[in-house]
Amino acid sequence: MPVRPIRLFGDPVLRTRAVEVTDFDKELRLLVDDLTDTMLAAPGAGLAAPQIGVGLRVFTWNVDGEVGHLVNPRLELSDETQDGLEGCLSLPELTYECLRALSVVARGVDVHGEPVTVQGSDRLARCIQHETDHLDGVLFIDRLDPEARKAAMRAIRESEWFGEAAARGQAPQVRVSPHATGRFGGFGL
Repeated sequence: MPVRPIRLFGDPVLRTRAVEVTDFDKELRLLVDDLTDTMLAAPGAGLAAPQIGVGLRVFTWNVDGEVGHLVNPRLELSDETQDGLEGCLSLPELTYECLRALSVVARGVDVHGEPVTVQGSDRLARCIQHETDHLDGVLFIDRLDPEARKAAMRAIRESEWFGEAAARGQAPQVRVSPHATGRFGGFGL
């Protein structure tokens, strides 16, 4: 399957709530395959459909050797929390401490519309929350305390990937790897 371009901060698709999946067809299976291949090539711990420009409620993950996907997720979060470093393929080279629930129960369906329940804690819980946020148009920097968010926004403005596009009067759209192949012309990290 092809590796797709990853949308970067500034692309409106990252701030738009994704819609529920209603068709469990070959296109959805291809989307999940493309998400998985793009995530693994990046490499990343997770990737949501909006990050490759598709406004559907689908994400993949790769945590501790477990690769999976979830469609139309609904989360139950623990009251206990964890603070840890978090980054995002749509915000290259930025990592900040981000508060998340320590554990999660995620319910949704697979590519065939069959019910799926994923339970996780620590890193898997963080990943599932992060990717579900993408489906709601929320970025991890939105969850930072005000001081850290201000520092993140400054780092974004000063970053090479954002600065070049801003100088041209554009929002950055994708970052493309020279090794990328496939019908969408590349991907980015």
